Amino acid sequence: MNYTRFLTAVSASRTPSPIRAVTSKLIKAPKSVISLATGAPNPSLFPFKTAAITVEDGTTIQFGEETMKKALQYSQSAGIPELLSWLKQLQVRLHNPPTVHSPPSQGQMDICVTTGSQDGLCKVFEMILNPGDNILLNEPVYAGTLEALRPLGCNMINVASDEHGMIPDSLREVLSKWKPEDSKNPKKNTPKFLYTVPNGNNPTGNSLTSDRKKEIYELARKYDFLIVEDDPYYFLQFNKTWAPTFLSMDVDGRVIRADSFSKVLSSGLRVGFLTGPKPLIERVVLHTEVSSLHPSTFNQLMVSQLLHQWGEEGFLAHVRRVADFYRSQRDAVLAAADKWLKGLAEWHVPTAGMFLWIKIKGISDVKETMEEEAMKREILLLPGNGFYIHSSAPSPYLRVSFSLASPEQMDVAFKILAQLIKESL
Repeated sequence: MNYTRFLTAVSASRTPSPIRAVTSKLIKAPKSVISLATGAPNPSLFPFKTAAITVEDGTTIQFGEETMKKALQYSQSAGIPELLSWLKQLQVRLHNPPTVHSPPSQGQMDICVTTGSQDGLCKVFEMILNPGDNILLNEPVYAGTLEALRPLGCNMINVASDEHGMIPDSLREVLSKWKPEDSKNPKKNTPKFLYTVPNGNNPTGNSLTSDRKKEIYELARKYDFLIVEDDPYYFLQFNKTWAPTFLSMDVDGRVIRADSFSKVLSSGLRVGFLTGPKPLIERVVLHTEVSSLHPSTFNQLMVSQLLHQWGEEGFLAHVRRVADFYRSQRDAVLAAADKWLKGLAEWHVPTAGMFLWIKIKGISDVKETMEEEAMKREILLLPGNGFYIHSSAPSPYLRVSFSLASPEQMDVAFKILAQLIKESL
């Protein structure tokens, strides 16, 4: 892999911060070292002294005075070591990336903690994209991704999809305008990466099949582009056997994977992580050094202590319980849809995540009805327009989230929605 061609001039010019380098050395240094080098504040002046956080099983996470001093202090930009090591072991267990034992220059797997996966994705986009660069994605796509990409001035090329995600034949057709060898010629402007949410896609709830992933990965190898695997709903898969990931297929070191604890531990903690080839993860860390310095040390320590307390088996048992809850919520929203929306709308059964994507029949654009009339009747639904590259175009789709509402509330909401549709026809 030639990673140089994927880096913008800004990213390629980043160099390690000398202050951050000293901070990292001090954290690892024995207590006998006298430091006059860092600008870290004196922790004895921090007003927070201890904390005890109760977990759902009744156990507690204890932050004594020494741990609290560490939790409230600066830490490494890539993440605290104890969390990084735990996450690396988890990724090897779940995905067993072929690049685990590759040399660093050949895409060896590396990992860094981010302030939520969105933070990591934004840094990846800014690392790779110049104005005018081409990227591949499939509409509808997560609105937060579109808002991150638009200001960068890239060309977003839509690849057709269906209820099973991106269609490889459509991707093959899009790529046919280039030759495989064109990737070596900057003037040909071949796509730099393909962005995908492979499980429980937001907003559709669709998931890519294993066979399609294999085809897409082989096309990435043939045309030499990266794959950005944004997978926040990986642990919310409803089938007992989890689908293999792009990371698990990555023999070249061309996959950058974004994971998040938001859906399974806490969205407010803002703890996510990136896994990918070491030369690219290092660039992301250099960006963090000059932006946020590092993700919250306190939040990382809280997550790390919980994960070490649980162990891998305990964590996986927890996420299975989370998936079971969302599966029952999915079943409840489908029951309400079957009861009230038959003949008025179309939908596919989500296989992961927390969203149902509904197409209203006979209405070309639902935006006005949903934003005005629905709110008057005290239901809130999200029009589909914002999930398309051209967000001003009409859309007959709605995104329904089934994460918070009770089955009874879903039933009431869909009854009102059905009335609204009938009145609008």
